[in-house]
Amino acid sequence: MSLLNGSSLTPASFFLNGIPGLEEVHLWISFPLFTMYSIALTGNFGLMYLIYSEEILHRPMYIFLALLSFTDVLMCTSTLPNTLCILWFNLKEIDFKACLAQMFFVHTFTGMESGVLMLMALDRYVAICYPLRYATILTNMVIAKAGMLTFLRGVILVIPFTFLTKRLPYCRGNVIPHTYCDHMSVAKISCGNVQINAIYGLMVALLIGGFDILCITVSYTMILRAVVSLSSADARQKAFSTCTAHICAIVITYVPAFFTFFTHRFGRHTIPPHIHIIMANLYLLMPPTMNPIVYGVKTKQIRESVIRFLFKGKENSSHKV
Repeated sequence: MSLLNGSSLTPASFFLNGIPGLEEVHLWISFPLFTMYSIALTGNFGLMYLIYSEEILHRPMYIFLALLSFTDVLMCTSTLPNTLCILWFNLKEIDFKACLAQMFFVHTFTGMESGVLMLMALDRYVAICYPLRYATILTNMVIAKAGMLTFLRGVILVIPFTFLTKRLPYCRGNVIPHTYCDHMSVAKISCGNVQINAIYGLMVALLIGGFDILCITVSYTMILRAVVSLSSADARQKAFSTCTAHICAIVITYVPAFFTFFTHRFGRHTIPPHIHIIMANLYLLMPPTMNPIVYGVKTKQIRESVIRFLFKGKENSSHKV
């Protein structure tokens, strides 16, 4: 065990134990995680570059999509490099302060992911219900302020996690049965009272996830009413088709998030620990991996921009030859 800092029962470092029960196959588990991480980085950086370089994509919907891609990159990068070091090289030790920093970034970026999805739902609501005022309502300044407020919301609500975790005594040991520093995973190895941590964690989940889901639900209820009231079947299909990629992104994000959240609090004795930890990793990897693919397949303008970009690259290379 790492030495404790004085009499405060605060360890100098923690040991992340990876995936308990599956130590023998850590190397094999790392390959799909590495593949997904590589796809996530390539897809999201490519999507951000495409939105930046193609003038036709300089619209609110795609600016929010670029913000989602940026958040996805930060979210998966906050854990995956460290997770791969554990699975590949058995480098399990993490400094106490580094663990608190990782916890802060993980929860901040997951909160921002949820917030950006909510903003994208509001974007679709304005585009479909107020199409003539779309450009005047969602100006670049409004988008910038909305993105900044979403980020600040996460920071303000997540900062107390670090103080609540730092105050706890760790006399039971410093081995965390996880691949990264999650708030409750760290708190549970403490020998102190973690009830405040659990209550505040639930409150933050409701303030961020609950509020965002409520806004998304209300937005899509209004969108559905507006689409159903359209007289033309083609108009209805065209209006709703602009929402399919976003609905897929919501499902990809919230299904593993709900599974992780509820098993952490209510399914500890029914769900095997290795299933919970694998799902916790997929929760941070699935959205960054799948979102660029979903938007690339489902969004006509992005497909056309990709094709145009590829053909432009071929033309340039042929001219050089």
